[in-house]
Amino acid sequence: MLDDKDIKKLKSVLLTKEDAKGFATKKDLDKMGADNLKVFATKKDLDDMTARNLKVFATKKDVEEIKSDIGDLKELVQGLLVATDAIAKSIGELKMEYAAISTQLTRHERWIKQIAEKVGLNLAME
Repeated sequence: MLDDKDIKKLKSVLLTKEDAKGFATKKDLDKMGADNLKVFATKKDLDDMTARNLKVFATKKDVEEIKSDIGDLKELVQGLLVATDAIAKSIGELKMEYAAISTQLTRHERWIKQIAEKVGLNLAME
């Protein structure tokens, strides 16, 4: 059962007789003539507008394509991370090897100087 509160809500949303009095009657429209009726939207106009507006929204197919592309990108990024990790590991190993070689070279230079001093050989710097 509808009470006064429900009726007020309905009146705020729906067209009432008082609201309709401001609109043109059939007789008024006949007086306006066919040319003036062109200002009103036809069913075809509304269908065309709906079709144009639906092109803005993504379809299920579009979403699936985006998901597929994102999956491909994830695989690509994962591959890049693995390659970068391998390069970083190689660089770390090369740093260690360079440090060992540098230490060995310093030791060899020291030994050569010691040998030269013992034998009385003067090493010239070029």
